[in-house]
Amino acid sequence: MEKSNILIAFDDSENAMRAVRYVARWFSPRCRLTLFNVIIDTAALCDMDSPELVPLFKSRQSQFCTLENKKRELVNNAIGQAVEVLKEAGFGDENIKIKQQAKEKGVARDILAEASRGYDLIVIGRHGVSAVRDFFLGSTSHKVFSGARDISVLIVN
Repeated sequence: MEKSNILIAFDDSENAMRAVRYVARWFSPRCRLTLFNVIIDTAALCDMDSPELVPLFKSRQSQFCTLENKKRELVNNAIGQAVEVLKEAGFGDENIKIKQQAKEKGVARDILAEASRGYDLIVIGRHGVSAVRDFFLGSTSHKVFSGARDISVLIVN
């Protein structure tokens, strides 16, 4: 029997961790898992030194960059916790892969693009971090579900 290849859309939210715990509980440790994180690359703003920058942003740039570094630290810590949850459920190192990439087309579209590279299933948490943002722009999970054509999507509540 062929091993399933599962893409878990992952960030530092409790919803993403709930998706990991769901996979750990209900899927065979023989499945190949990829924790996939799309990095919203605001770090480039930290390196900008242009006279066109709004003076208010320029005065707050170092604070913004400190927050950006903290966000990356939170994501990396969450990935570490997710790997531990999976290992405790019996998944071996050979079946757990971590992939991070900078946002290219949009978080949902980047998840779908990755999923087209040979995965059998996308697992994603139901809600994103911001309910207000989700209301106006649509949740990432909804966009992934709506955009998936040749792959199943499991949305974990």
